[in-house]
Amino acid sequence: MNEVSQPIASENELAFESALRPKSLDEFVGQPKVRKQLALIIEAAALQQRTSDHILLAGPPGLGKTTLAMIIAHESGRPLRLTSGPTIQHAGDLAAVLSSLVPGEVLFIDEIHRMARTAEEMLYLAMEDFRVDVMVGKGAGATSIPLELSPFTLVGATTRSGMLPNPLRDRFGFTAHLEFYDDDELEQVLARAASKLEIKINSDALGTIASRSRGTPRIANRLLRRVRDFALVAGIDSITETEANAALSLYEVDSEGLDRLDREVLKALAIRFAGKPVGLSTLAIAVGEEQDTIEAVVEPFLVRKGLIARTPRGRQATAAAFIHLGLANPETILD
Repeated sequence: MNEVSQPIASENELAFESALRPKSLDEFVGQPKVRKQLALIIEAAALQQRTSDHILLAGPPGLGKTTLAMIIAHESGRPLRLTSGPTIQHAGDLAAVLSSLVPGEVLFIDEIHRMARTAEEMLYLAMEDFRVDVMVGKGAGATSIPLELSPFTLVGATTRSGMLPNPLRDRFGFTAHLEFYDDDELEQVLARAASKLEIKINSDALGTIASRSRGTPRIANRLLRRVRDFALVAGIDSITETEANAALSLYEVDSEGLDRLDREVLKALAIRFAGKPVGLSTLAIAVGEEQDTIEAVVEPFLVRKGLIARTPRGRQATAAAFIHLGLANPETILD
């Protein structure tokens, strides 16, 4: 039974993601400046009958970097090759990918900041001169053989542009900085997704989901799926704000978009450590999570919401955090 149901579930997940991805810049919601900039680059390259400049897409996770890479290839009329930084751990891995590209192909490297340093150094020459130097042999007898590459467009995506070495960053002809979405834009994303998936949902319910989506389309679509599942199991044909609130409460997503882990972090800072600064490692142990998860997933949102502050002595709950948790701020009590 499980052997049959798992592939079907996997196919459904892929179909869900595929259905929601816009196919053109006109369909893409949000990021108006970036869309105009990319449209200009693509059109200029088409008029000159050349490959587009290399493009770096920088911004937090879930804002549409992979989707934009697919759109760039589609609107340029070029094939697309997908890979990621963590899979390129040796210069040979990159050489194998680059040497197999066809003329004009768009190469998308997700999490490009996580490539091996030797691969990064090989990429410098490939981006600039469309060639790589391949080492043959070992030791004193090793020789470098230049390998000519077909012209290609590199689209790199990174959530941490500061981790890219300057020589690599400088070789991109354009860097697009993606911003978090506002609630109105997320409502458009959700309305489009609901239409594609034939989900009956009113505007109030869409607004409720958008307000709890942390400014991120990927999270908005995920919450929409959970609300849809809730309504499906409850036998509800048309989703209203009541059902949306009930579904999100069941999955512990509060009115500000905080989930269980977010609240655990706030409670640890506000209650267990009484609002005093706490080191990252201590905080991670207190909530039973990895430091990387706290730093990369939880902390950016809580800082952006003004609920925690990063101080020289550690992370600290703000007055807004105490208010959100319904607690009295220790500093207020002392005053």
